[in-house]
Amino acid sequence: MTRDKSQKVGIYVDVANITRNGGYGMRFDILRDFACRENGEPIRMNAYVAYDEERAKKDREYKDRTFNFHSALRDFGYKVMEKIVTWYVDEGGSRYGKANADLDMAVDALLQSENLDRVLIATGDGDFIQVVRALQNRGCRVEVIAFQNISSQLKREADLFMSGYLIPNLLPIEGAEMKKWGDVGSKARGICYSYNREKGFGFMRFLDHIGPGLWITDTRREDTPYKTAFAHESNFDKAIDMGQLPNREHIFEFDVVKGEKGLQATNIRRIYPS
Repeated sequence: MTRDKSQKVGIYVDVANITRNGGYGMRFDILRDFACRENGEPIRMNAYVAYDEERAKKDREYKDRTFNFHSALRDFGYKVMEKIVTWYVDEGGSRYGKANADLDMAVDALLQSENLDRVLIATGDGDFIQVVRALQNRGCRVEVIAFQNISSQLKREADLFMSGYLIPNLLPIEGAEMKKWGDVGSKARGICYSYNREKGFGFMRFLDHIGPGLWITDTRREDTPYKTAFAHESNFDKAIDMGQLPNREHIFEFDVVKGEKGLQATNIRRIYPS
């Protein structure tokens, strides 16, 4: 009898947190592809969203737009977990709405983890640090995806943290629809992992495709999912402080062109931190 080696995967997305922190326009189908790489089987896929019933009664455009968004999520296989916005009045008489789904998301992930091998959490909220630890103690590998305003401790606690900017096509690059990410003539996002200040050049590393072996960062190996592009100081935006390079925390967007000895990055601009 052949043993099924596919990993059982759970995906939990704090949609409000991702949307307001750089991930507006994120493609949920690509997120699913990333979470289920290496033959993963999606067992649970929950997207936690806020829904303002009061606004929906008055604003038809909001109601229709929200309905279409939730329908698209369901088409990709996500269960839409609606958190109704509750309105309050503060001491100054101003109304404010709250629809915090953190607790719901944490409880669901913990309860459902019994049937999961790997959990991907899409949020940068540091409130999930203890949730990550609890999931790991239950035997799950925990991966975190986020874009901006990310808890540094959450990044350290995760078994894998990956900036959403670096995952090919997860957040589309404007004007790059006609070329495959990472090919000559396309755009990509990556990090400057090596830079020689005396000679004025370095190298950008970027994820070429979603696949196994994310730990294989040596681009000389055939089984690596990464590519490297030469980067000359003249191709960096003048606003970039070259004294900060190399820096694995800074994320750059650039054009991929054919150089004399391989790929070259041009029109390099920093997108994170902005």
